Amino acid sequence: MDRRTFVKQTFGASIAAGSLLGSGGVARLLAAAPIPYDLVAVKGGAPDAMFDRAIEQLGGMRAFVRKGSKVVVKPNIGWDVGPERAGNTNPRLVARIVEHCFNAGAKEVYVFDHTCEDPRRTYRTSGIEESAKAAGAKVAPAYSDSYYQAVTITGGKVMKEARVHELILGSDVFINVPILKDHGSTRVTASMKNLMGIVWDRRFWHKNDVHQCIADFAGYRKPDLNVVDAYLVMKQNGPRGVSTDDVLTMKTQLVSTDMVAIDAAAAKLFGLSPDDIEYITMAAAQGVGRKDLDKMTIKRMTL
Repeated sequence: MDRRTFVKQTFGASIAAGSLLGSGGVARLLAAAPIPYDLVAVKGGAPDAMFDRAIEQLGGMRAFVRKGSKVVVKPNIGWDVGPERAGNTNPRLVARIVEHCFNAGAKEVYVFDHTCEDPRRTYRTSGIEESAKAAGAKVAPAYSDSYYQAVTITGGKVMKEARVHELILGSDVFINVPILKDHGSTRVTASMKNLMGIVWDRRFWHKNDVHQCIADFAGYRKPDLNVVDAYLVMKQNGPRGVSTDDVLTMKTQLVSTDMVAIDAAAAKLFGLSPDDIEYITMAAAQGVGRKDLDKMTIKRMTL
């Protein structure tokens, strides 16, 4: 497709409840009612069923997607491995999010990722291309620099500019859907690091303090909704993994408008402290979001 064609873990005390203080993007500002929780954590169900319950707790997808909206859903589709390897976002979750967007009145829903391996193979092998299209989404390419436009990263300490995919720049709603997994460079990857898949020049990040670059870019375009897929979690040898021996079945999902909060919760779920992950503490210090989980209002559910 060319450019013109498409112009064993538990929640426990690690996620604690507290006072409500909101965060979020454009869609939340347009919502009819305030979001009732800072974070929703669900476990024990299939990826699509867990999302159904989680989004209901936040007022339904209509709290984020208005009628006629152009929506971008950004999963991790980086690797040429099947869903059982937990290298990419679960395709059932991606499809269900797309369905919710259309049910809320979205006019168009796009799915894409700037992949690490051959995009034609990763889109297919991950199962995401097929499932997203079956749900009605347009699966867009991201493999050419012609799809990206230069932007300024205001307030960035290391990253001052980047080239961002035009679909992100032209979207009404941006839904970020990473998978939680091990990463050799950052120990763990979730919402904020998943944004590397919407830029062209991501090698800059790894050569120039990847943690600071993640924190800098996280303040540029905050997703309206973040959904962390932890149904299957790669606990070692990330980000690609070696075999299914690297994978733990956790049957868990986190949903929040705040990338820092959801990454802090994801770190806890992974068995780490948020303070163990440099980009989480950096982003919190820069005002991107909050990492003080003990002061948040969190809804926990088990299916």
